[in-house]
Amino acid sequence: MTTLTDTTTTPPTDERPTLLRAVQDTPTSLWNDSADLTELAASIEFGAVGATCNPVIAYTVIKNDLDTWVPRLREIAQANPTAGESEIGWLAVERLSIEAAALLEAEFEASGGRNGRLSMQTDPRLHRDAAALVEQAVHFSSLAKNIIVKIPATEIGIEAMEEATYRGVSINATVSFTVAQAVAVGAAIERGLDRRTAEGIENHEFGSVVTIMGGRLDDWLKAVVKRDHVMMDPGHLEWAGVAALKKAHHEFVARGYRSRVLSAAFRNHLQWSELVGGDLVVSPPFSWQVDINAASLPVEDRIDVPVDQGILESLAAKIPEEWHRAYDVDGMALEEFERFGATVRTLRQFLEADAQLDALVRDVIVPAI
Repeated sequence: MTTLTDTTTTPPTDERPTLLRAVQDTPTSLWNDSADLTELAASIEFGAVGATCNPVIAYTVIKNDLDTWVPRLREIAQANPTAGESEIGWLAVERLSIEAAALLEAEFEASGGRNGRLSMQTDPRLHRDAAALVEQAVHFSSLAKNIIVKIPATEIGIEAMEEATYRGVSINATVSFTVAQAVAVGAAIERGLDRRTAEGIENHEFGSVVTIMGGRLDDWLKAVVKRDHVMMDPGHLEWAGVAALKKAHHEFVARGYRSRVLSAAFRNHLQWSELVGGDLVVSPPFSWQVDINAASLPVEDRIDVPVDQGILESLAAKIPEEWHRAYDVDGMALEEFERFGATVRTLRQFLEADAQLDALVRDVIVPAI
């Protein structure tokens, strides 16, 4: 007697971590928002193909691992007997960045240079000097073949980005919060690439990215609402950075820019989940990556899903001047970038981190008695 058997099977559960599924199944790339070697190695397991370093990150990594870094700082000081505390600190940042870049080298080779980048930030104390920014960018670019260099998205910084691109440096914009800044940076990178082409210089894969610090834009708009005693739905302020990131990405695609938008300064998961599906980069801190994976958030292509029109209208009605600056392509002229509230706040924080690193080095090379 023949019996019938149930030949149907349950599809296997996809057990890949959420972030790994996103980067493997969509064009979206993941970076780790730190050059901490332990975190970066774990983030690579989640699918990360890049990482970043800035003064705050470098100071935090060194301060949190003094057992490793105090002997290193002493070694650097001994090898550079005339160096002051600032130079020693930046030599330590270089060492940290080179080691992090090495973890990403395999991805750099596999992607032809589009990914596998370690982003290293120029000294914020140079922010008023385009020539000095360019020279430091060229130097940093020489430290490892997969270094990408962060320069602030101010009028002077954008001038430096064009020249550094022309000189062969892969660029990442920092201190950047608005659609106007992102588009201006993308255009500057294009001018640098076009100058190379016009002079017959080969344009390799630069892998350049243009950051919008979405969470810091949200922070600034929340400060404006508090300062001006504006009453509005507080949830709408969680969408401001997302809206700017989506709009900037679509502007880059429409204009054919050869750089990608990068989402940084995370304050909520929307700054990842609403961007999935775009050919862009998301760069959460490692703790956010752990939380996103633990929450098993769905991986959905949402880059082309617009932010609710009611939210955009609320932002435009309640904080019209600042929202115009943040969201409109022509919201600010180049010379206004440096005085945008989020720019001032962030640049001051980076300068303070430089001062804290100087003080930490000082305590190592001239210990108190």
